[in-house]
Amino acid sequence: MPLSVRYRLSVMMLLEYFVWGAWYVTMGTYLLVTLKTGAVQVGAAYANLSIAAIISPLFIGLVADRFFSAQRLLGTLHLLGAAVLFCISYVHEFNVFWWLILLYTLLYMPTISLTNAVAFRQMANAGREFPAIRVWGTVGWIIAGLLVGGLHIENSMLTFRIAAASAFLLGIYSFWLPDTPPVKQQADLRGILGVDALKLFNNRSYTVFFITAVAICIPLAFYYSFANPFLNDMGVRNAAGKMTMGQLSELLFMLLIPLMFARLGVKKMLLLSMLCWVLRYLAFAWGNNNHEAWMLYAGILLHGICYDFFFVTGQIYTDKQAGLAVKNSAQGLITFATYGVGMLIGSFVSGFTTGAYSTNINGALLYQWRNIWLVPAGITAVCILFFTFLFRDNQHK
Repeated sequence: MPLSVRYRLSVMMLLEYFVWGAWYVTMGTYLLVTLKTGAVQVGAAYANLSIAAIISPLFIGLVADRFFSAQRLLGTLHLLGAAVLFCISYVHEFNVFWWLILLYTLLYMPTISLTNAVAFRQMANAGREFPAIRVWGTVGWIIAGLLVGGLHIENSMLTFRIAAASAFLLGIYSFWLPDTPPVKQQADLRGILGVDALKLFNNRSYTVFFITAVAICIPLAFYYSFANPFLNDMGVRNAAGKMTMGQLSELLFMLLIPLMFARLGVKKMLLLSMLCWVLRYLAFAWGNNNHEAWMLYAGILLHGICYDFFFVTGQIYTDKQAGLAVKNSAQGLITFATYGVGMLIGSFVSGFTTGAYSTNINGALLYQWRNIWLVPAGITAVCILFFTFLFRDNQHK
């Protein structure tokens, strides 16, 4: 790949994930503090991303892949998204906010696949070249968190305006990306929906993994929806910036996956990640910003091993089990189930749970954070028991 193309794709990835990170992490804080919503409404707002994740593969497979150049569609979606984000920054009514966030996530989620498509089409060896490009997306997320936290605007509409400005910039920039014309082929609805991958459920161990993967996303939604409001409530300064330590640990553990996978195998990798999830939630339950502040930072830093060792290992396991004919369908199915169905359920469960453990005192909501974080810890512990006794790692004994 020419160096100039590598630079252009790296900038694309940086901006793609900067846009997302600029508003997503702190949306819960914005809703609770600025729009004065309840926790149930926060969960409902975050559920929109899961709804979009369910619909996005249909849009990409049935429309985008057949009729439009990826870079032009990418630019168009980001320009429309920039306009929606700018409108969101002026909204003070939650019902209007919810519909606009749904509209924006429907516009944004297809762009993740589109950026990957643009990148892959320029590569001769995707396995070797793509990680060096994709890592700039994580860098973009980190920069967004540091900027929002450093400016102390976590409860401000400026987060949406920063995201809108960067989306507009990426929208314009996308039209100068390498040409990625559509693939002229008949849409395969079975492949798009992952129907062909259902044969994986003939394998009992894969079925156990699949159920666990869906279930583990329910407690994961607690972290995505309420970690930033929780840290701010604990008095942590620059909470959004400090949460980027999780992405830094993600980079580190990503490098360790090949070594650990060879040494531990699938089952131990997945169990280790789930155990760290329990430790994270317990650290949040008993941590505070005084003598136990280290527990809060430990919970953030555990993000790398929690995310990488479960999701990346799960993707590798799925790829090995699927076989050549249904690799794409299998990856689409697991993404649909986790980020779609699992996170959708988790968003509402986290919202109702947080709302149930809150008390209104003189117009101010006080949250029983210890009880709140014990709920995802308990759900994850059940997942560990289920997985431990029913999963068999036939590839590593």
